[in-house]
Amino acid sequence: MSADISEAVELRTALVRLRRSTELPVAFGGLTAGPGQVRIGELSGAATHSLRGLAVATGNGLGGKALSLARACAVTDYHDSRHISHEYDTAVAAEGLRSVLAVPVVVRRRVRGVLYGALRTAQPLGDRVLTAALAAARDVEQALVVRDEAHELLSAATAPAAEDSGAWEEVREAHGALRALAPRIVDPALRDELLAVCGRLASAGAPPERETALTLAPREVDVLACVAAGATNAVAAERLGLRPETVKGYLRSAMRRLGAHTRGEAVAQARRAGLLP
Repeated sequence: MSADISEAVELRTALVRLRRSTELPVAFGGLTAGPGQVRIGELSGAATHSLRGLAVATGNGLGGKALSLARACAVTDYHDSRHISHEYDTAVAAEGLRSVLAVPVVVRRRVRGVLYGALRTAQPLGDRVLTAALAAARDVEQALVVRDEAHELLSAATAPAAEDSGAWEEVREAHGALRALAPRIVDPALRDELLAVCGRLASAGAPPERETALTLAPREVDVLACVAAGATNAVAAERLGLRPETVKGYLRSAMRRLGAHTRGEAVAQARRAGLLP
């Protein structure tokens, strides 16, 4: 699944959630398609295709205003509003929209898209609708943050590393970060890609005569990766979204499988088995 397709799925899911939580009949939105421009790519509840593919420029229309201000904007009657420009009136009128709300998707202080919710009648959109729209935008923002982090770590982890201890420490840090990030990835294709890279990193540093029969449960590997990076049980629990007691349980289980008596010995055994880099 490509990044564009995965992002479209995230956006589509957010729009459905927005309509369900607000009972608005129409929701639509898009992500940035170039500097200062958002292209409407996803529609939910629309009766026509008049808005699909619409390129919204910064400052133009309601969405363009939300883009330029990086904050939510709304109009009670789109066609008659004096607070926005009217480059997109034809497309909006074709869909029969009157009251419209636009919420920017902001990631690391950069606007990455806009979500819209709309009524076909001219009436104010209250605080409940605004709150729900902001929550939907935050969902998309979080998904994009996770994807960005994942791709950054993938790039770092798959870059050629020099045969020195400093480079291997970087590889090990990237491996641990990828293992901790993987459970947060909604897109199964990207999650599988992350875990596949983790497997390649782990086996790359193992000796040729490693014991290939040894296996650990995924969460046991996650915990050992945190331990290998020097994390305490409490820190590992925070990184992995687990309780400290659960981390202790996974660590004990991993040590038992590896025949290790200490945390350090467990890490060493896991590296010899090609389970950690």
